Amino acid sequence: MADISSFLIEGQEVQQLCTGAIWAEGPVWLPDQNAVVFSDVKGCKLLRWHPQEGLTVLKDNSHFSNGNYLDLDGNLLSCEHGRRGISRTLANGENEILVDRYDGKRLNSPNDLVVKRDGTIWFTDPPYGILSNEEGFKSSSEMVGCYVYRFAPLTGELDIMTTDVQRPNGLAFSPDERTLYVADMSVVEFPIKGRREIRAFQVDNNGSLGEGKTLCVVEPGIPDGFRIDMKGNIFCSCDSGIAVFDSKGKKLGLIPVPERVSNCTFGGPNQSYLYITATTSLYGIQLNTTGTQYTHLLASP
Repeated sequence: MADISSFLIEGQEVQQLCTGAIWAEGPVWLPDQNAVVFSDVKGCKLLRWHPQEGLTVLKDNSHFSNGNYLDLDGNLLSCEHGRRGISRTLANGENEILVDRYDGKRLNSPNDLVVKRDGTIWFTDPPYGILSNEEGFKSSSEMVGCYVYRFAPLTGELDIMTTDVQRPNGLAFSPDERTLYVADMSVVEFPIKGRREIRAFQVDNNGSLGEGKTLCVVEPGIPDGFRIDMKGNIFCSCDSGIAVFDSKGKKLGLIPVPERVSNCTFGGPNQSYLYITATTSLYGIQLNTTGTQYTHLLASP
């Protein structure tokens, strides 16, 4: 029976790689640069960390970006609270908004995203960027609710995939892309009836989602961002570190982190290094496992 010890390497501990952010979020590893890009949401900056070059500012005005990912061509995709959409930054620095409206109405404030092997972009749209001017611009919502969306860059089509999440945040696919996991942290706003859980949705052959079910409850604190390894284990943020669950929802243990964790991503030559954003800092630890988030850059199985 697996437990947290099976992922840990003797002598390896969580290390603070850099600090100085107001609220660090959305890490993404850039394979061609051996660097990590992450958002300082409240500082409205996009930051870059490299093991030799240290911490630098990639963008002085990130439009309150939050989650980041790479598309099939290796371009940087960002969830922007400020412009309330998904942006794409090309290698030459050119930046454009890919999608910011559904049926003519402005999105709330896209929070996190993943890219499927077919190139579609899946993202969550809670209201946190429009609730105040701290992480975006205070504004009324034009949407009826907070949903999980699928955007097809080739056709420009945007679809609501599920309404069965009260406050969707982090999301990720299982290694075979037959299950979509979504964090629901609605307990923050609804302390009695809200959720602090990861929900699981079966992905049907036609790409639609089945009915959601509770996979696991995440405590202490709330689930925010998370990533999945090749065996289907979930590495999820919580108040005290990274909580690890197997694909059935059983908690395997905790990787302690000194600050409240917001998100994480796998990186390194074989995706076995876990980069962790936590409040003001970027942390990292070498693990005995392999991440999955770059399988979309490979040929479909």
